[in-house]
Amino acid sequence: MRIAETILPGVLLIAPTIYRDDRGAFLESFNQRRMADAGLPTLWPQDNFSLSKKNVLRGIHYQTIQPQGKLVRVTHGAVLDVAVDLRRGSQAFGKHVAVELNGEKGEMLWIPAGFGHAFLVLSEVAGFAYKVTDYYSTAGERTIAWNDPVLAIPWPIDSSNVVVSEKDRLGTSFLNAEVFP
Repeated sequence: MRIAETILPGVLLIAPTIYRDDRGAFLESFNQRRMADAGLPTLWPQDNFSLSKKNVLRGIHYQTIQPQGKLVRVTHGAVLDVAVDLRRGSQAFGKHVAVELNGEKGEMLWIPAGFGHAFLVLSEVAGFAYKVTDYYSTAGERTIAWNDPVLAIPWPIDSSNVVVSEKDRLGTSFLNAEVFP
């Protein structure tokens, strides 16, 4: 397992060792000892999975009650995965990092609590799996508009082709968002 820092403090790109042969491939998607040795969480009370079609954009999501750290990966297909620093006291407040994750490489992104999260499906279909450090809280759920002009995330898609949920379409602006201290 190889761990690399991204441009956002605390957000890590994790590349597992993949064993390939003529039958296919094998990788460890989670190893408690290796995660602990790397200083990452080892208690994951909830695992989530979504299946999304091309041009689906989910996010920018976060929770103010029971904030969640997320270990995200793509099981098949490809996405552009984005983390946004929502920690007001951080030097990177309001900045984002975007990483292409795909099932072939098996890379994972560790996104600590205090960050917003979003992804755009680049392939025809993508399976997206993630572990979270706390349970989902309906009362604490927040959404920032995916196309917020202040955040200015350069999504590689024309906005007329983006497929979003009603919740994501109605996301609040970054300037009006409830963020972390």
